Amino acid sequence: MKKMILVFVFLGLFSCSDYIDKPKNLVDQDVMAEVIADLIVTDQANFMFQDKNMEAGTRFILKSHKVKPSDFVESFKYYVIKEEMEDIANEAQQILLKKDPKADKYVKDKLKQAEIGTPLR
Repeated sequence: MKKMILVFVFLGLFSCSDYIDKPKNLVDQDVMAEVIADLIVTDQANFMFQDKNMEAGTRFILKSHKVKPSDFVESFKYYVIKEEMEDIANEAQQILLKKDPKADKYVKDKLKQAEIGTPLR
């Protein structure tokens, strides 16, 4: 009887290898990085114009990349749980730095200041 319970416990442990099922319309990692890069730019516009509703900008970004909002949300959850979001975020950062070379210098300067220990402005 103890052996039978042990077998069922092991079967239960090994049969549940994924915490989340792969979404039906999973957004590709490269597309996710591009969308996130564009959303970051839009977020900065939201910061500049706090009294404006920028929801249309978010919808435009998703539409321009041919991604449905529900697919984006499900893919985002999937990549976070699968611990792949950090790579996607790094790729999005690289996309932003290619779009604005001045940002690359700014980021490097801030990192140097942080290493030296000078206060960030």
